[in-house]
Amino acid sequence: MNDTGQPTIRDFHIIESTLREGEQFVGANFTTGQKIDIACALDEFGVEYLELTSPVVSPRSYRDLQLIASLGLRARLLTHIRCNRDDAARAMEIEGLNGIDIVIGIGLPLRKFSHGWDVPQVVEKAVQVLSFIKDQRPELEVRFSTEDSFRSPREDLFRVYSEVDRLGVHRVGIADTVGVATPFDVYDLVRDLKRIVRAEVEFHGHNDSGCAIANSYAALAAGAAYVDTSILGIGERNGITPLGGLIARLYAVDPALVRKYNLKMLKKLDEMVARFVGVDIPFNNYITGITAFTHKAGIHAKAILNEPSTYEIIDPADFGLSRYISIAHRFTGWNAIKWRAEQLGIQLSPEQIREVTAHIKALADEKPLTLDDVDTILWQWSNGHHPSEKRGEEIRWPRHRGRSREPEAFKR
Repeated sequence: MNDTGQPTIRDFHIIESTLREGEQFVGANFTTGQKIDIACALDEFGVEYLELTSPVVSPRSYRDLQLIASLGLRARLLTHIRCNRDDAARAMEIEGLNGIDIVIGIGLPLRKFSHGWDVPQVVEKAVQVLSFIKDQRPELEVRFSTEDSFRSPREDLFRVYSEVDRLGVHRVGIADTVGVATPFDVYDLVRDLKRIVRAEVEFHGHNDSGCAIANSYAALAAGAAYVDTSILGIGERNGITPLGGLIARLYAVDPALVRKYNLKMLKKLDEMVARFVGVDIPFNNYITGITAFTHKAGIHAKAILNEPSTYEIIDPADFGLSRYISIAHRFTGWNAIKWRAEQLGIQLSPEQIREVTAHIKALADEKPLTLDDVDTILWQWSNGHHPSEKRGEEIRWPRHRGRSREPEAFKR
């Protein structure tokens, strides 16, 4: 803990899995060109690792892995395989590959209904595959991860991790495969695991119960050095920790934690992948959602206009974005109306501003308003024409004025 009581997060690395976990999203069917676009954009953003689909999934998956490995990206390139000697042999054929991520199911449901192996058999398979990789390509980084780690007895987990740690793996991974874990569960498991292995710890968290971001943060706080993400969190079912959500969480603790990334790329990444998989960016998405930096209530607007940090823990400018103050509604305040008048170059006295504000509130009680409506009222007031507050009166534009092209909010 530091002096503020916050956990001290040491140097960490993002393993960006849009091109592996993200391919398992129901709407994802990336073309080779789209994969290259995603890989290059993530490299420009600055993630440390890119994780790609196993080369044994399909012939094109193999070719795409070869192609991306040949691009000369700064990010280190990983592929994700089953704990299987044939999978490992196929992966090791790829020139330019930096590491192999191995996974095996160890949760009790998987042992009973999937592969059917007991813990000694899991250890035997792990030793066989890891030894094979180390003999053939000793320069490769190797991660060994258990699937469904949080529905596994601790003694089973730690037995497997201890055995693979003796072989000198670079990372051991814990996976909340079904999104069952809480941040407390994650913190405790990472802390305890750090006490028994020399390898670094990686966390992979699914979002079925809405805890993926909090769980990833808890993993880092407990000493994990690697976290898996995907753009917009896409993946199996509800997906995994979203890249933007993890960045937002860490930025809120200390912006310095994420200065190593090109934060202004985040909007491009979200928009690109949303387009590729045919979804909209949620209105309340972390950082890039359309309402992320929009303020409406009068007391919020007044404070934001004076000092943005009163109601913003994240500075939109750091992400190349702007905040907006919504003013065309019954919650608007005179500070916001005054600011809009100044933007339009309209000079009104404090008393006039308060009268205009009251008029806008009254109209908004009767019907929805737009920013154009507010601008019209301000222009009319500046010309000495005070529109009636009667129900249903049409607001007319002065013929000599141009209509505002701004959205129903304005930049601060």
